[in-house]
Amino acid sequence: MPVGIEAWITQIPPITRGWLALSVLTSLAVQSQLITPLQLYFSPRSAFINGQPWRSATTFFYFGPISLDFVFHLFFFMRYSRMLEESSFANKRADYFWLLVQSAVLLLVLSPLFNLPFLSSPLAFVPIYLWSRRHPSTPISLFGLITITAPYLPIALVAFSWILNGTWKAAAGDLVGCAVGHVGWFLRDVWTREMVGGKTVFSDAPVRLKRLFGDQ
Repeated sequence: MPVGIEAWITQIPPITRGWLALSVLTSLAVQSQLITPLQLYFSPRSAFINGQPWRSATTFFYFGPISLDFVFHLFFFMRYSRMLEESSFANKRADYFWLLVQSAVLLLVLSPLFNLPFLSSPLAFVPIYLWSRRHPSTPISLFGLITITAPYLPIALVAFSWILNGTWKAAAGDLVGCAVGHVGWFLRDVWTREMVGGKTVFSDAPVRLKRLFGDQ
């Protein structure tokens, strides 16, 4: 029977656990100088013209060097991604993965416009934002200092990121992540349910993806 850290890891839902593991391993690899951030960042020219397509994926797993900011982003991503996967996407792993894929594609498109070579933090804010909109009346205590309701959580975390880094530029990616999260929330919870009245390509994962995750 798993105990301690092993038990804690096995209790994390698979999508969140995989993303968390890849992110930690990537930062450890950079910290150990096995790879450099220059090999991981995304730019359309490097990825699609210079034949380095892996950058379209690695940009989502590097949260920066191991630091307080790294711990901050990884903790809140893990916490709310886990809660979202265990509630709204319980037994719907393919749908959750599909949400992240759609969000990742949109972030890749927006990356050159906002000069964001690394997209891990913006993508991490997508599940945070979606969870906050789906639990509007839930009270949240921030560091034991103030209590807010869930819809204000993303903006509060962006503000804390700004304070942590001392510049709004550092929090710009988090704001873009909130915007992409809003698009995902609108397409799934407003447009699909209230305007279409049924499943759409935005809310329902492709059949092959569901088979891959064993959801059907």
